[in-house]
Amino acid sequence: MLDLIRIGLLALGLVFVATGLLPLAEARASLAEIGPLLVFLVGIIVLAELTKEAQVFDVIAARMAVFGRGNYVALFLLCTAFASFITIFLNLDTTAVLLTPVMLALAPKARIAALPLAMTTIWFANTASLLFPVSNLTNLLAMHRIELSSLEFAAHMWAPQAVAILVTMAFLWAFFWRRGRRRDLRYTPPLLEPVADRALFGAASVACVLFIVALLAGVAVWAAATAAGLIVVVAFLVRDRKRLTWGLVPWQLLIFVTGLFLVVPTLSRYGLADLMHWMLGDERDPYRTAAVGAGLSNVINNLPAYKALEEVIPAGDRGQLFALLVGTNVGTVITPWASLATLLWFESCRRHDVRVPMGRFLLTGAGLAVTGLLATTWALVAFG
Repeated sequence: MLDLIRIGLLALGLVFVATGLLPLAEARASLAEIGPLLVFLVGIIVLAELTKEAQVFDVIAARMAVFGRGNYVALFLLCTAFASFITIFLNLDTTAVLLTPVMLALAPKARIAALPLAMTTIWFANTASLLFPVSNLTNLLAMHRIELSSLEFAAHMWAPQAVAILVTMAFLWAFFWRRGRRRDLRYTPPLLEPVADRALFGAASVACVLFIVALLAGVAVWAAATAAGLIVVVAFLVRDRKRLTWGLVPWQLLIFVTGLFLVVPTLSRYGLADLMHWMLGDERDPYRTAAVGAGLSNVINNLPAYKALEEVIPAGDRGQLFALLVGTNVGTVITPWASLATLLWFESCRRHDVRVPMGRFLLTGAGLAVTGLLATTWALVAFG
């Protein structure tokens, strides 16, 4: 069903262009704008997928559980750091789609309740995605308007990101990790298993490190992701060619983003922009902007919500754009469709027979969204 929606969105966009509802010049400009974004998506997804295949995530997760020595507080802090790190540097989809199965596979080995681990990955996939442009697609969409380097972007977002992580930790501990919720006093550290191919493990690890270094050095995100992705592709060509399939290319995401950049500009020409402007108001209040971004994200998904609201924010108004990013990143933890990462996370939980109580998911997510938005927007206003 999700694939049909993505294809339908692209088809609708092409119809708009073919009928002249979206002028060809505007369509070309819109697609040229997302060219580097699409290149980045291919590079980072290939890097993340092959890094998982090389067992890098498995090794880190297992050693993390061993290092915790059966202490749930230590494991909670380690899981928090791991999920946040992966989201910040390899983006939220990597955390939700690739890290979730790793953590769920670890749960029975260490006799750990699966739901706390699962909730840690999905909440941090959303709330830890503020710091760098690569952390979330919404951040990348904003880059052409904000016109800052990755480090300059982080200089504005470090305080909101820190606050978002702390609030998320508080909600996770209170509703999923504390003794009354997890039942057991201690867990059993798992036995460490040998890496199947040390050469692939080393190549993938080096590629991830080089990507992070390139990001911090100011290299264009699309170039850094492409180079890192090529390193692991070459390694798998030499060591395990059968793992290189067309399934590594995130065609569903490419179709969705392309269709989004044709449909939203068209709708904005015919009334959507007026509606979005009315919702944001003339005051450019950051709290209202964040709240509208979060609310709309939980109704229609954060990518179209961000794109529709971005269209009516004045060029150069970085403050309001940052507030919008807070809403479309931190606030997307209520409904299952608020972000693509959450939709894919639910599918992963289903495949691993992990039951997610929907009432609990919605209520705790609403509490986290409201508290997180208020605290994170305050940090943005005070420090960003």
